[in-house]
Amino acid sequence: MIATGRTDDDVPAQVLETLRKHAAEADREGAFPARNVEALRESGLLGFLVPAQYGGMGGDLRGMVRIAQRLAGACLNTATIWSMHCQQADAVVRYGTEELKAQLLPSVARGDTYLASVTTEAVKGWSFITARSPIVSRADGLHLDRHAPVVSGGAHADGFLVTMRASENAPPHEVSLVYVGRDQVRVECAGDWNTLGMRGMENVSLRLTGAVPERNLIGTSGGFRKVAVESAIPLAHLGLSACWLGAAQEAFAGLIGHLRNPRRKGGPDLSSDLVRERLARIRLDLELVHGYLQRVTQEVSDVREDAREVRGEVLQIHLNTLKLAASDLSFRAVDRMVELAGMAVGYSANSHVPLERTLRDLRSASLNYSNDRLWTANGALSLWDRSVTLA
Repeated sequence: MIATGRTDDDVPAQVLETLRKHAAEADREGAFPARNVEALRESGLLGFLVPAQYGGMGGDLRGMVRIAQRLAGACLNTATIWSMHCQQADAVVRYGTEELKAQLLPSVARGDTYLASVTTEAVKGWSFITARSPIVSRADGLHLDRHAPVVSGGAHADGFLVTMRASENAPPHEVSLVYVGRDQVRVECAGDWNTLGMRGMENVSLRLTGAVPERNLIGTSGGFRKVAVESAIPLAHLGLSACWLGAAQEAFAGLIGHLRNPRRKGGPDLSSDLVRERLARIRLDLELVHGYLQRVTQEVSDVREDAREVRGEVLQIHLNTLKLAASDLSFRAVDRMVELAGMAVGYSANSHVPLERTLRDLRSASLNYSNDRLWTANGALSLWDRSVTLA
């Protein structure tokens, strides 16, 4: 593990340097950023949300959001992978059996276990809280035969949190979450990940077959909805929003550095009111996302620290709004940066300011759990909040 001498929400400079070094390579090759994830393993950051009693950093949501921003400024793919891993780790910490936590969490804290999420199914589309494939409880454990068409980092994960129909007779909305170690089952991977952006995520098709012990059940049988509402969904919206903001923030810092370079030849005239207005509008988008992210992070943290439930309609509206705002405004900010920077700096894949890559990556933000669903969900939830309680 890297000796860092840092507080729990700082990222070692050597980790950020590694991420920056390999970010373009992961994009160019459309490959999982294995060297970057190795740096996260060695730094102990995979165990950021793991309590100290299991050897982890014992970090909180505020720290997770800050780290996600910093990592994303160096490599958005790696930051997203880390954020999604933290989402899985939090579910184990909060809802895993004592036996599972004692076995799994020290391994996560050491950096030996990177966790991936298995929630998709071909027959159900992108529905998050339903499942078709049943888990079968037998004397020797929980048996599963699970195919998922899309698993981010599935070829590289050491363990998986898998949604399953609670039993062969259970309805699709009665879903269980179970931890599956790569060494516990047969793992088959397939697929060719070739996308416009986020090329380092390396989503693959995955099939898991085998059996795991009863202690690997996370939450109650059929109780995934609670895990989703209280852990998976809040951390997804907070973590991904932080990643998108961090990538856009770093892009803006790079653009400002370019514009202020006294050796710059050509490009925008900084004395122009139009150029200054464009810079101000970019800054406004970033400030709005940052402010709302901080407010909702505090709101979720307060609820969790007081042992209250996240499921309230108002907080759900705020979480959905955060995702909508972060995905739309971060992308819009970078789009405006490209327009301002011009063809040579803003549009070129070889530019010293990686706006082209960031623009492609952030185009996926509104598609990552489609904004269309969240707009309609927020419309329905708004009918329940007669007092219009704003964040």
